Amino acid sequence: MMSEQPLVSVIIPTYNRRIELAELAESLYRQTYKHLQIIIVNDCGPSVDFICDLYPELHIEIVNMPTNQKHVAARNRGLQEVRGDYIMLCDDDDLLLPMHTERMLAEIQDCDLVYPDVEIFNYAFENNARIITNRFLFAYEFDIPAMRRFSTFFSSGCLFRPALIKALGGFDEEMFHYWDWDFFLRAVQDFRVKRAPIASVLYAFAQDGQSNMSGQHDSMRPFLDLLSAKHGLGELPTKNFFLLLEEPEVKARQAQTEIVWDRQPIRSRLTV
Repeated sequence: MMSEQPLVSVIIPTYNRRIELAELAESLYRQTYKHLQIIIVNDCGPSVDFICDLYPELHIEIVNMPTNQKHVAARNRGLQEVRGDYIMLCDDDDLLLPMHTERMLAEIQDCDLVYPDVEIFNYAFENNARIITNRFLFAYEFDIPAMRRFSTFFSSGCLFRPALIKALGGFDEEMFHYWDWDFFLRAVQDFRVKRAPIASVLYAFAQDGQSNMSGQHDSMRPFLDLLSAKHGLGELPTKNFFLLLEEPEVKARQAQTEIVWDRQPIRSRLTV
């Protein structure tokens, strides 16, 4: 008799992103691996109950925050609902390519946390959908000393064992912009972490200036200083994200990866 497939709990914090959330749900519906617990944490935004009607095939659980507590607190609230053998994180505007979950489950067999490469895409809105305007590959070698200077860990699509949360506690809400970098640095101290060389996640970059990459340096500096003090990272640069990618030490870390996206947009059922 075959053993039951492991359950993957997917935590998605969201706030007022109806179109993006629907596209993410479509990408989850398309996963080749189906045993998913999808936890959507609505951070006191407009109702997201429509997503259950739109995708009744998915096992979706909605948690409504009583007040707006921002994205890190929402992720921590989602952790309280986890029943899975593994936990996967995903931002509400990012997308997982169909084989992503299956590939991450294969990759994690010899480690505790695995993260993929990503393709970053720009977009514009049209008819309840996002139109892809640009894309570029983000794939860098796993190098812990280098990642203390410039993190190449994207949390969307990462898969890890619940033992990490049991040992480390939840995500540090004081880090805010850098909660994911902090989580990575804590994880690599005591757990087996690896990069999977496949660009199986699409990371949305908002061109309206609302993205962490867009150069909100003044607001981000205090959190970067907190991160540095916590982990002894020294003086860290606050250059624009895309300028940092041009730094010689970062370019030298560019890695080969498997590209699987055919550039086709992922249309949700909102467009039907």
